[in-house]
Amino acid sequence: MSGGVDSSVAALLLKKQGYDVTGFFMRCYNLDGCAERDAEDARRVAGHLGIPFYVWDFEKEYKERVVEYMIRGYAAGLTPNPDVMCNREIKFGLFLERALNMGADFVATGHYVKIQSSTIKGQKVHKLFQAKDTNKDQSYFLWTLTSKDLEHCLFPIGEYVKPEVRKIAKRARLPTAEKKDSQGICFLGKITLKDFLKQRLSAKRGAIVTSTGVYVGEHDGAAFYTIGQRHGLKLGSVNKELGIVKKMETKPYYVAEKNIRKNTLVVAEGEDNPALYKRTLLLAEVNWIRSIALGRSLSVRARVRYRQPLAAARIMNKESGIRRGSKGLIHTSSFLILKFLRPQKFVAPGQSAVFYSNKGEMLGGGIITCGD
Repeated sequence: MSGGVDSSVAALLLKKQGYDVTGFFMRCYNLDGCAERDAEDARRVAGHLGIPFYVWDFEKEYKERVVEYMIRGYAAGLTPNPDVMCNREIKFGLFLERALNMGADFVATGHYVKIQSSTIKGQKVHKLFQAKDTNKDQSYFLWTLTSKDLEHCLFPIGEYVKPEVRKIAKRARLPTAEKKDSQGICFLGKITLKDFLKQRLSAKRGAIVTSTGVYVGEHDGAAFYTIGQRHGLKLGSVNKELGIVKKMETKPYYVAEKNIRKNTLVVAEGEDNPALYKRTLLLAEVNWIRSIALGRSLSVRARVRYRQPLAAARIMNKESGIRRGSKGLIHTSSFLILKFLRPQKFVAPGQSAVFYSNKGEMLGGGIITCGD
């Protein structure tokens, strides 16, 4: 129970369905104190529902496995996704493991996603599907799960749209019925990502050039920017964030590339600039939620960022090569190539690319390493 309306309604629905429900709040790393308020809101909901409530402290693990992961990623010029890592390492890692060890049959969350089970070749397989509410669907953040994980998961609000969840909460007079949804990176609160990163990474001025190689200004550190970040210009004004000066264009600039080694940013003018698009991506750390017969290639629908419309693509195997070890030739890890039918905008290395079947089943995903 996060202290929000979604997990509150999830607990309510499970209790109505006859489950023996216990509420847990995960105390994780937090910078502005909102976690204490959220914990109290979750406690109030548990009291309203008449269910036991506990707080489990994962602050140390969250800082090590999620926060430091994010900082290392930005330092390396990537755009890591802390929500994906939180789900893998904390919610469906440490929390799931501890809950099962204490005798729980399932863990349930307020994620907008659905599970379906079927029998394939005599074995029960659990599949992950997009939520009924496609605007709130959170399957993008759950691509690291497996069928074995899903065997012990429940997502009660996956069959509802957000307005219905609000109505259920209001009818039940839940204390969180009117609470606003959280936005942005959860542990930052009202602190901006750039301000947080500046506490850990040194500012270092570098050049900004256009996609045609024209110098247009300076920035305060390539690590603080991400692909697709928009920097609009006003006539006769100075772009304070990017440092672009003496340019009288009205089209917005977008970050198209970062070079951490040279500490440079490449910007492209106009949202339809070809420099902002990639068609073929190389994915690492690929996870399949259930076993899939890939063959030479597989037709999928995919996205490279949250809430991006799904686009037609093909997945192909790609061996990363071989290296010579002490015992001869050893294959290194395999990568996958994800090739879109049409180029996709704002592809950021470090982010997740996820893929689905034509029926809405999430098949898996991987970390974007590069693209062209």
